Amino acid sequence: MQGIMPCLWFDTQAEDAAKFYVSVFKNAKITAVSHYGETGPGPKGSAMTVMFELDGKQYMGLNGGPHFKFTPAVSLVVNCDSQDEIDYYWDKLSADGGQTVECGWLTDKFGLSWQIVPANMRDLVAGDPARAGRVMQEVMKMKKLDIATLQRAYDGR
Repeated sequence: MQGIMPCLWFDTQAEDAAKFYVSVFKNAKITAVSHYGETGPGPKGSAMTVMFELDGKQYMGLNGGPHFKFTPAVSLVVNCDSQDEIDYYWDKLSADGGQTVECGWLTDKFGLSWQIVPANMRDLVAGDPARAGRVMQEVMKMKKLDIATLQRAYDGR
């Protein structure tokens, strides 16, 4: 078990969300579901927590009620090796009521924010300030990030 694990607070959709995320990511699985008994904010027998893995990282979904909502202040970053991978995750995670935002950000149908970025994004925006500035100018124009455009900006073309 990993030492630090994110807990994602849902109203009642933790199990549906986990099933959705597991369907999107290739190396993913639900590992455990616990249910409410006689006490707790959820109805007896309903899912309380859902443990799942995405690409080897563990997450817990909690059905804790309507008290808290996701905000873009916390997001999950998906580092992609190709434009096909960016397109895949962008389309899958923004489907069925999700919303595309800007600069590679989207919100899925459960309200969780994601950043779908090239795996080398850190390299593109670090180091030489002129290169980083050109890349960020392009990022600010985009919703879904385009690797070729970002690379051209980095290269000064």
